[in-house]
Order: sequence, then C-alpha cells, then structure tokens
Amino acid sequence: MFTGIVEEMGQVEGIQRGRQSAILTIRAKTVLEGTKIGDSIAVNGVCLTVTTLSTDRFTADVMHETLDRSSLAQLKRGSAVNLERAMAADGRFGGHIVAGHIDGTGRVAEVQKDDNAIWYTIQAAPQVLRYIVEKGSIAVDGISLTVARVEDDRFAISAIPHTVAQTVLRDRKEGDLVNLETDIIGKYVEKLLKPAPEARASGGITLDFLARNGF
Repeated sequence: MFTGIVEEMGQVEGIQRGRQSAILTIRAKTVLEGTKIGDSIAVNGVCLTVTTLSTDRFTADVMHETLDRSSLAQLKRGSAVNLERAMAADGRFGGHIVAGHIDGTGRVAEVQKDDNAIWYTIQAAPQVLRYIVEKGSIAVDGISLTVARVEDDRFAISAIPHTVAQTVLRDRKEGDLVNLETDIIGKYVEKLLKPAPEARASGGITLDFLARNGF
C-alpha cells in the first residue's frame, strides 16, 4: 500500500526489453534506504518489486500486463520517474489509499497556469472516469491529488508549485500519457452493491422470498 506522496524522483538508467516485458534499472537514493530485495516501490504509480539492489540503483521486472495498462512502456533511458516506498505501518497518511494498481492511462489535454497553481486537464476513458468524483482523490503518475473538476471525457486537478517541482508533473505537457489510479473505495463499494451471479442463480433468500413469507 502507498499514499501517493512521492519521496523522490529517480532516473531510468537502463531498459532491457523482452518480447512483451522489460527490466528497468532505476537510479535512486532516498527510496533505497532500508529497502531489501522483494520490497515494493511505486514507479510512476505502478507497484513494482525490487529484484536487484545496490547503493544507488535498483532493478524491477515489468510484465506484459503492466506494460499494456500503464505508461511504463514509453519510458526511455534518462526519463525521470516518481518513486515511493510501500507505506510503513507507523507511517503518516499524507495522501490517500493507493494500491499501485493502475486502472489505465489518461492523456494530458491542457496545462494552464493560474496564479500560484498549475491546472492539468486530463482525458480519460469512460471506465476510469466513472470512479472519479469532484473533490475526490486520484493518483496521477503515483501522485495523490484532489479532483477539482469532472467533465464528460476529462477531469482536472490543480497542483501547487512544490508538487510540480518535486514530481514528474514538471515535465508533463499536452499530449503526454499519465498513469491513473482511481480511489479504491469506490470500486469496492460498487462491487459489493452488485449481487454475485452465483448468489442470484442459487435460489437463496431474496427480498421477494422475505415478502412472500411475511417479512
């Protein structure tokens, strides 16, 4: 579990590409403190497992499913990436609950300065937008942000200068892909409100059954 508070920006030092996979080598410092092989680090919001480790870099395997669902396939040598270690049990919840499991990607439609803030308008698919609500939380490239506005095919966030300077938002421009993870609570609530198919077909206790029997 993560919180969407980026600890540092790392740099992609190497990409070893397979037929439908990749191995990333990322130069970092802060996130390596106390880290061991097998630990999780979010890279642009994607939870990856540390497979090798040294004093100033780590490697992580990226499988086909992850490349398909995220923007990691577009990384190249020298790319800056947001990094966050999995949250410690005694850590502070500075952001929101972030699983590191990307729902999909969005595309930056507009970047606009507004006094001391910068607005990012992001286009997203309907299956992602359905879980995005105004004043709710969204992770964009692993950054915990507040949704300021939602429209038919896009949403907007407003970031302060510190957030922009300390994350890959500083590099994002119109047309760029970003990783999106919606608030996990909404997805679980929707799932639990839908009866499971096997329960509907089992002929068990239903509202009609209760009504027929005087309840």
